[in-house]
Amino acid sequence: MHFHELSSKTSELLYEDDKVLVRTIPLQHRVYTNGFLFQEKEGERRLNIDAIAEYPEIQTCDYQNIKNGKDITLENGKTIANTELTFDPHRPQSYAYCSDTLYFEALATEIQGARVVYHESTFLKINEELAVKTMHSTAYQAGLTAKNAHADALILGHYSSRYPDVNLFKQEAQEVFKNVFLAEDGKKFIFDN
Repeated sequence: MHFHELSSKTSELLYEDDKVLVRTIPLQHRVYTNGFLFQEKEGERRLNIDAIAEYPEIQTCDYQNIKNGKDITLENGKTIANTELTFDPHRPQSYAYCSDTLYFEALATEIQGARVVYHESTFLKINEELAVKTMHSTAYQAGLTAKNAHADALILGHYSSRYPDVNLFKQEAQEVFKNVFLAEDGKKFIFDN
């Protein structure tokens, strides 16, 4: 096992292969802290079998080139545009994990387009001064970050026990961002394309 200690104040690429990449998200906390952005790479175009069937000259051995975005030239010289034979690839999945952090506007830029965002929400906005002092975020600020990042969904967590009901965090975040979920120990989330 090899450990790589992080110290950069800018985003770093931690891992990349042909399907995914993982980057750090520098956060603002009392101690050096990073979040992580997990991004699936865009896949191949999807074959439109009905459209392909209209051209009997197209063989199954042509399918990979078509999925890779190439146009097809028939024996008679006619070129069939790739967009006529395919559908766009599925939108890639992405997930931003934002742990302990003071709210800062640039975070939304760092995670722009993430489909799902986990964001700590230690406090409610009634205690925003305490959030600033302890370098944490409010549920409202987490919602604002998700909204400005154009996320599809927000998962809140890291709630202070000073509040009697965790649903207060969800309600507060929904003032600015509607699709909010509450993290709980052992809870699983499934987000489809």
